[in-house]
Amino acid sequence: MKPYPPLPSTLDRRGFVKQTALAAAAALAASRAGYTPTAAAVTTDPEIKWDKAPCRFCGTGCHVRVGVKNNRIVGIQGEPQADVNKGLLCVKGYHVGMILYGKDRLTQPLLRRDGQLVPITWEEAIDVIARKIMEAPQQFAFYGSGQWTIPEGYAAQKFMKGGLANNHLEPNARLCMASAVTGYLSVYGVDEPAGCYDDLDRCDVLILWGNNMAEMHPVLFSRIVDRRAKGQKVQIIDLATRRTRTTELADHYLEFRPQSDLAIANGIAHLLIKEGSYDKEFVARHCAFKTDTEEHTLDGKPISFEDYCRQLEAYPPEKVEEISGVPADKIRMLAGLFARRDLRITSVWCMGMNQHARGTNINRQVHGIHLLSGHWGRPGDAPTSLTGQPSACGTAREVGTLCHLLPGGRLVANAEHRIQSEQLWNLPEGRIHPKPGYHTVLLWEKFCTPTAKGGDIKTLFTQVTNPGQSLPNLKKLFQGKKGLEDKFLIVSDVYPTATTELADLVLPAAMWVEKNGIYGNSERRTQQWFKMVSPPGQARDDCWMTIAIARRLFELGHPGMKDKDGRFLFTFTNDRGEEVPAWKWEHYYDLNVDKALFEEYRKFTRLKHKDLAPYDEYVKARGLRWPVVEQPDGSWRETKFRFMEFDDPYVKKGSNIQFYHSVTKDDRAQIWFCPYEVPPEIPDVEFPFWLGTGRVLEHWHTGTMTMRVPQLRNAVPQSYVEMHPADAAERGLKNGDLVAVKTRRGQIEIPLWISGRGHPPRGMLFVPFFDERLMINDLTLDAVCPVSKEPDYKKCAADVSRVSRRDSRPVGPAL
Repeated sequence: MKPYPPLPSTLDRRGFVKQTALAAAAALAASRAGYTPTAAAVTTDPEIKWDKAPCRFCGTGCHVRVGVKNNRIVGIQGEPQADVNKGLLCVKGYHVGMILYGKDRLTQPLLRRDGQLVPITWEEAIDVIARKIMEAPQQFAFYGSGQWTIPEGYAAQKFMKGGLANNHLEPNARLCMASAVTGYLSVYGVDEPAGCYDDLDRCDVLILWGNNMAEMHPVLFSRIVDRRAKGQKVQIIDLATRRTRTTELADHYLEFRPQSDLAIANGIAHLLIKEGSYDKEFVARHCAFKTDTEEHTLDGKPISFEDYCRQLEAYPPEKVEEISGVPADKIRMLAGLFARRDLRITSVWCMGMNQHARGTNINRQVHGIHLLSGHWGRPGDAPTSLTGQPSACGTAREVGTLCHLLPGGRLVANAEHRIQSEQLWNLPEGRIHPKPGYHTVLLWEKFCTPTAKGGDIKTLFTQVTNPGQSLPNLKKLFQGKKGLEDKFLIVSDVYPTATTELADLVLPAAMWVEKNGIYGNSERRTQQWFKMVSPPGQARDDCWMTIAIARRLFELGHPGMKDKDGRFLFTFTNDRGEEVPAWKWEHYYDLNVDKALFEEYRKFTRLKHKDLAPYDEYVKARGLRWPVVEQPDGSWRETKFRFMEFDDPYVKKGSNIQFYHSVTKDDRAQIWFCPYEVPPEIPDVEFPFWLGTGRVLEHWHTGTMTMRVPQLRNAVPQSYVEMHPADAAERGLKNGDLVAVKTRRGQIEIPLWISGRGHPPRGMLFVPFFDERLMINDLTLDAVCPVSKEPDYKKCAADVSRVSRRDSRPVGPAL
């Protein structure tokens, strides 16, 4: 089931580059003109009904105005009342309404029989899933994403951990932000940023740690661009492994060798200590010190300030230059900036630091530089991670849809947390299993391993994600499912994908404004929307699917689908106290299930001071940043800056700054020493290049949605490999050539783009991963950070060679 038509059979090198560049420029021009799906959107047609929703794509959380007429989206505009984007959208956002209308939407359940997917009824589909679970409840796994809405993720969480007593629940967010989580937890004792997007409006220096913000978070980057346009001075420092569009606007571009950001961070800290320019008062009042150990645990080992200083002595600027390739004087420049108290410095990062074999450590180090230098606790002085999915924070992190978490920052391994959750869910004591489930990479490895060889995950249900394209080392972690007759894969999605190709049961899902929803973005902002249009055919809400499966299990006698009073786990009542059978699709919208689940989930949020307001407050707002605290007059106030007395109501009066979730229970944040370590795989004679992957401006993740929007698809119609011109010349390669990129795990044939949008240094290749026909994740490494278990997509060893056109498969722009 391929979602895109075959690629044309001809490719002109000049034509490939020209068409890609021109189409991208046309799409960008359309976005600047306020492009909407139809001209109706810019009229005053009284039949168009407008309502608010957060954008369906990245974690920025831009709000859009959605125009609907005759049960169809006819217009998209930026929401001028939204603080996040103030009416601006990126090129994807302006086209977001079109993602619903691909011609190959899934519209009916499909069950694989005799090798073919054939239509069945929803009743049959739900029964098949329930019976598969009943066969082996502890060998069932649920895999979702940071695109799950908060109620969807919460329902999955309650179903798995509260119902099945099964912790094999994971989101694809493990692949993108788990290292940010472990970084925050090990430094502050609680997850998610203390600052917010307002820091971008106040900083004097913006440091981008491996983050191509101009393309990956363009609306946020536009805040800096706008400030400069108004005459404000904002230094941009781009620390990266390849030149991008962000580099074009940077004052300093510091190109480092993969994984040597660990050494750069130590080099900055070394100079702050050696020159006595660290903030002595801040450190003395607010910080303690730890070091990583050979066991690479979340807790590490406490050390003294003196021990910290001694370990940093191994990282003078010249040594850091030797490791990283960044000139020693540039390391001194960075340390000099952090030494200045008259500046406000914001650091931001995303996948460059997170998808990293030592992702937890580099996250710790960047937080540590800010703490050590005192660039913390004022608007504009902040270390802030950005996320790639619209609710990776709100759903994966806050609801806790990871294998070791319970809602609100609780841990399955913590007996007190289990008891709290059982009480809030009205479960018998001991229902929640104390052992964490399998993390994403291990989960899929177990699913793709024969049962007789230890593959103890037999049935796996995925919602709102495409692991058949997004997992690393796909031949091992996904394609390994082929031929395993006792393994059963269930996929809920909106379009055919690489994942549905191996699915045994495919369920058609509603998407975005075809259902109610709530997301939580990168700055702790919770955002609500209502259903605006109907899904096509028999497509239904993911949350309903979970509830319907739970009900069928209840009917089949699974004891976990009852609370301790014998009631169904998902019992809902209307305003008259009457039970509403929400497991029946015809009654699902008889009440607002999202509201009911959200109000139940709110009770979990206060433990870690992630307080949420009542559902109806989000209906009125364009998002609120937690903790949201009720005021004496009954109103609800959001918190922009955590741990800071001037804004955070939980900070003790007179404290100024209080890290009240400190892991050392003394209100101190932890500054970590973490050594530089070589990557798990490095170039050699056989594979002399570095290979990294990532995204492009016009496409989002695996392209399931954006490749079905003609304007975005035509802008960048297929994937490509970037290469330095000198490396290409040495191998006799020219722009547009079809080349073979090879690693120890596989090979793909892909067109070469030299001197295009991105510019890798010598010895490096870059391939975006949006194109299902050119599966770069067949080649990527499945090595993970030992703490966060997040895979490293950014570096492995590769080779490249020209492919004979006569022997190659057709390539070229898909117009």
